[in-house]
Amino acid sequence: MNALAFALPGYLLGSLPFAVIVSKAFGLADPRSFGSKNPGATNVLRSGNKAAAALTLLGDAAKGWFAMWLAGRFGADARGMAAAGLGAFVGHIFPLFLGFKGGKGVATAVGVLAGFSAWLALVCGLTWFAVAATFRYSSLAALAAAAIAPFAAWYLVGAESAAIVGIVSLLLFWRHSENIKRLLAGTESRIGGKKKVAVPPILPVEDPPS
Repeated sequence: MNALAFALPGYLLGSLPFAVIVSKAFGLADPRSFGSKNPGATNVLRSGNKAAAALTLLGDAAKGWFAMWLAGRFGADARGMAAAGLGAFVGHIFPLFLGFKGGKGVATAVGVLAGFSAWLALVCGLTWFAVAATFRYSSLAALAAAAIAPFAAWYLVGAESAAIVGIVSLLLFWRHSENIKRLLAGTESRIGGKKKVAVPPILPVEDPPS
């Protein structure tokens, strides 16, 4: 009951759609109306407004950390704080305020990892940057960080916390199922890459009648 009591407020915090809130504040189009239609920082970046994308990223990460911090301030034990973090992550991918259609949860997951341990967030963050710099696939970098997160959590913060991080990682893999298919097919877009535009064939010009 203690864990559930903190998971519910965490879920409500996680449900705050910063991509939509920030886009509206900047006078931008709703991120659910263009690009991947994903309410996350990456799709906000497609609007061309880097400041809005950065604020979205910060907000999505902060709500994961803040949910755990707030639970601790209200007397939650380690299990209650973990439940609050998991609630925030679930709230981001299934937000109450967006009809349960949310983002993929990478930034919020980083915030939750930071709530467990700053070192844990750093290890996973460095993993993301290393894979992204090497292969230039944002999705592959996120999957690599998600794969290493439970093991790093087990080493840094203990088995019980690692179990919660494992649930977050599994949900991240599930949310990236389409990306995994595109990676296997070799059609996933790279960081900084441009989408190919179909160009109609040039038809031969007939000689004018004499």
